[in-house]
Amino acid sequence: MTTPADDVDRIVEAWSRERPDLDITPLEVLSRVTRIAKRVDKYRREAFKASHLESWEFDVLAALRRAGSPYQLSPKSLMAETLVSSGAMTHRLRKLEARGFITRSSDPDDGRGVVVRLMPSGRDAVDLAFSTLIEAEHSLITALAPAEQATVARALRSLSLNVENR
Repeated sequence: MTTPADDVDRIVEAWSRERPDLDITPLEVLSRVTRIAKRVDKYRREAFKASHLESWEFDVLAALRRAGSPYQLSPKSLMAETLVSSGAMTHRLRKLEARGFITRSSDPDDGRGVVVRLMPSGRDAVDLAFSTLIEAEHSLITALAPAEQATVARALRSLSLNVENR
């Protein structure tokens, strides 16, 4: 039985023909990662509609939720968790605060700092979104047997660590 060709197979074949002087092996992995990420992002946006959240809102609320009780982090920690700039984080926090999902207050340990705290409405929204997301994502990985899922996860972890350390 042969495996059906995907978009990347066609891209690799074309580049191999057009640029036989280059080793295009990275395309086999990284183009697939990129294309899968774009499609998964679209799928995630659909999953978040049930909780009336945008992907970026989920990212911030999920970081606070994962922090554990009392569900609070500094803006700097949130920036690191969500990989966005200071300006983007300020904008996001302002919008989430307007929706009643978070509060911002002075850090009791450092009067110059700010603490962002998840409110009950934010927790409810992110919990619903996460449940919906996990259910949807399970359906996306059914093409892989559990052992294959573990192998892919290990390989992607190695790749992720290499990219993060660059």
